[in-house]
Amino acid sequence: MNDVNDFFSFRNTVNNISNNDQQKTANYLEPVMAFARTTYKSIYIIDYQQKGFEYVSDNPLFLCGHSAKEVEEMGYAFYFKYVIEEDLNLLFKINEAGFEFYERIPLEDRKNYTISYDYHLKNQEGKTILINQKLTPMFLTNEGKIWKALCIISLSAEQQAGNITIYKKGDNKLFRYDLDGNFWRTSERIKLTNREKEILLFSTRGYTINEIAESIFVSPDTVKFHRRKLFDKLDVTNISEAIAYATNNKLI
Repeated sequence: MNDVNDFFSFRNTVNNISNNDQQKTANYLEPVMAFARTTYKSIYIIDYQQKGFEYVSDNPLFLCGHSAKEVEEMGYAFYFKYVIEEDLNLLFKINEAGFEFYERIPLEDRKNYTISYDYHLKNQEGKTILINQKLTPMFLTNEGKIWKALCIISLSAEQQAGNITIYKKGDNKLFRYDLDGNFWRTSERIKLTNREKEILLFSTRGYTINEIAESIFVSPDTVKFHRRKLFDKLDVTNISEAIAYATNNKLI
């Protein structure tokens, strides 16, 4: 039977924290809380030594009807209560594969990597939503183990759970985990043209096709052409999905 310890890999065991490591975290929650006040996304922080949540923002997306303090106190028990069973097993697999990947990264690079994946939450009303979670290290031990990690939650632009990717800040490579073959595939990150970015940015402001065409001095048919190319590139079916995908994957 699975329990909370299944979320904590032997590869990332954090026992004693040195005084030097402790000093790194002085007042670090203040900027995190300030960031949480300025974003629509949910934020929480995992403490791998305490095996729980150190901070949970009060954005309702992740809370499933609870207060932020209640979810913080629940810690990993929250997953067992609100993640659907199939996706709970997925999270265990992500945990294992992610730490195995992380162990191969040079110590000096480890803070620069982020893992992204999607899973379903079922709230107290029985409504199931697909969310995207991005996890990135905040503080490492002297041995390079993740001590504290920042998790950012938003609505997923995908159609199903999984979609496990790891990327490095400033690098164009993407590592996608193949759940069937249990291995990582390397690919290039999607690149948008300046025109595609322009159309997306105007679309986030609620502009219609005709309004975008007028603003960038092209015909509506030209805007439609670039939108179709954009949808194909992102594998989405409408502009709302394109905006969500581009935002979640830092393409704009």
